Amino acid sequence: MDYKQQVAAALSSAIDGALSTEDVYNKIERPKDSKMGDFAFPAFALAKVLKKAPQQIATELLEKIDQSQFEKVESVGPYLNFFLDKAVFSADILHQVLTDGSEYGSNNLGKGGNVPIDMSSPNIAKPMSMGHLRSTVIGNSIANILKKNGYNPIKDNHLGDWGTQFGKLIVAYKMWGNEEDVKKDPIKHLVDYYVRFHKEDVEHPELDDEAREWFKKLEEGDAEATRLWSWFREESLKSFNAVYEKLGVEFDTYNGEAFYNDKMQEGIDWLNKKGLMHESQGAQVVDLEKYDLNPALILKSDGASLYITRDIATAIHRDKTYHPALNLYVVGSEQAYYFAQLKAVLLEMGLPSAENLHYIPFGLITVDGKKLSTRSGRIILLDEVLDESIEMAKKQISEKNPDLPNKDEVAKEVGVGAIVFGDLKNERTNSIDFNLADQLRFEGETGPYVQYSHARAESLLRKAGATEVSADETIMTDPEAWDTIKTLADFPATVIQAREEFEPSDIAKYSIRLAKTFNKYYAHSKILEEDDQKSARLALVKSVSIVLKESLRLLGVKAPDQM
Repeated sequence: MDYKQQVAAALSSAIDGALSTEDVYNKIERPKDSKMGDFAFPAFALAKVLKKAPQQIATELLEKIDQSQFEKVESVGPYLNFFLDKAVFSADILHQVLTDGSEYGSNNLGKGGNVPIDMSSPNIAKPMSMGHLRSTVIGNSIANILKKNGYNPIKDNHLGDWGTQFGKLIVAYKMWGNEEDVKKDPIKHLVDYYVRFHKEDVEHPELDDEAREWFKKLEEGDAEATRLWSWFREESLKSFNAVYEKLGVEFDTYNGEAFYNDKMQEGIDWLNKKGLMHESQGAQVVDLEKYDLNPALILKSDGASLYITRDIATAIHRDKTYHPALNLYVVGSEQAYYFAQLKAVLLEMGLPSAENLHYIPFGLITVDGKKLSTRSGRIILLDEVLDESIEMAKKQISEKNPDLPNKDEVAKEVGVGAIVFGDLKNERTNSIDFNLADQLRFEGETGPYVQYSHARAESLLRKAGATEVSADETIMTDPEAWDTIKTLADFPATVIQAREEFEPSDIAKYSIRLAKTFNKYYAHSKILEEDDQKSARLALVKSVSIVLKESLRLLGVKAPDQM
């Protein structure tokens, strides 16, 4: 049951209409220290209405309120503190977790609505660097969270497989490339050519004109340009998919920018029909003054398309294909202005799903405080970092548990999980300075710490021979368990909050908090002691295992049973 609602109902009866039940509910707080109660109501909210001091209001409310449903109610200064009936609450929560299993915390708020998520989106002919990590793992976690909330997420890897950079790459390949080299190590050599192009065009700006000409040929279907582009794309996808396999990330579609190359005219016609496009210095633009934005450039003076031309086509296609309940773009914070323009153009067009377009920004990932850039040649390959993390995890596991079965698989789950969790525990708009050693620690607020807490719970259950834990023996009277049980109770609300904020860190921080309360409980309780509370204790351990595993799953992190 909703225990906060129980508190609100008791308060509403006592204050006799001075505030609505909804207002009372919204003002109820959770004290940081459980010694101050499980819920608290600040009487300040009634001071103006009742024209009394908050402390006096709290004292008077204490005399009026029906306390029969609570362990006790206290007035402390201007606060009314409510202590729940621990036995009833504990039995209710543990029974619910054990009955629901991994479905605990699920809801149907999304009512099956489709949610395309534009995410990951690496550029063809470039390696997946650490810079691609954030969009990939944030988008994947948001998809998991949406599904938990009853939506149908559609993960769309909108590949950067079109644009003037391909003109640059074709020029670079034709000038300095070697087919045999590219076949041996495609991504390495293609990146070398791309980096060299950007060094050479400083002294030879005419290279940019040549690159633009080659891209125009590609748009017009030139056979040689298309052959090279197809080859670059195929080799890149092989490389990308090897990284995605390690991360455990799958996609529903790989429709990149090229997919929309022959679909742009519909958007252009739509804009013209609405009278939204006009000429400016030979180019075609949409005025966005009413949104306090600069005009959006839709077509260049030579008729060439831009990112926004293809993104308009993409939005139209997704709108017609999915009829989205939400339409999400998980893209770095530096693109904020661009997405404000894109949404404004789509709103002006009257695209049905434009109102539900959400730009999900995230901060930069740096290494040693420095930004990563393919153009400048400062690249740290994501694949290599994942491999290094797996090896470091394997070394730590070998030292801690040399006889562990499936050591290689567990090392992969811990090594990859450390990187994913290390990213997602941060609020997504914050920038991150990456440090692998810190993320792989088994102590502190890390993925391995949460994974180890789950493995500890599973170990306890194995020692107890408790392969099945009864959902009926959950009357818990141990006061040491109270913080853990209350944290378990917070999971469904955290799932909803993470969806409302598109914020995986809500789940990551929750999992750390649950792991901490459980480990504190473990340190102070003899869980396997034979007494009348053993079944309830094992019910708590099993519940913690279930919720930790589900929390990690929502983040895209595995939860090994042994470590």
